[in-house]
Amino acid sequence: MSQSKLGLKINGKDYTLDADPNMPVLWAIRDLLGLTGTKYGCGAGLCGACTIHVDGEPARACLTSLKQVQGKQVTTIEGLAADGLKQAWRDNNVPQCGYCQAGQLMSAAALLSQYPQPNDAQIEEAMVGNLCRCGTYTRIKAAIKQASGKAERVDSTMEVEA
Repeated sequence: MSQSKLGLKINGKDYTLDADPNMPVLWAIRDLLGLTGTKYGCGAGLCGACTIHVDGEPARACLTSLKQVQGKQVTTIEGLAADGLKQAWRDNNVPQCGYCQAGQLMSAAALLSQYPQPNDAQIEEAMVGNLCRCGTYTRIKAAIKQASGKAERVDSTMEVEA
């Protein structure tokens, strides 16, 4: 691997890294910068756990190289300022194990940026690449709708009959 001095803008802050330009952004933000909110899931861009924003668009950090983000703004979960969306996530008890949540939130925030009041088809299309092993898809959709002002919270309490 050939090392280069690379200038990056992540979460509004400028960084200079001595790294291989072909290194995936995921490893740079996690291992070199210590921003560990973005998760490694599959390494093939299929699960969405590593979703970041590059100039406001969702991208898979495991497939995006450092040279691809030169001169662009990268936002990680640590820099996401979507307080209403995060609150909707909490209100709907979306996180279970939590592993996929950074990627889910990043994809949902990008969706709401493009479509402030998305319909079901737009939500499903935007979120299809984000896998949740705990199966909280109904809660995720409800949280996105709540954040958009279009729907109520999901009742996450379940009564079990004896």
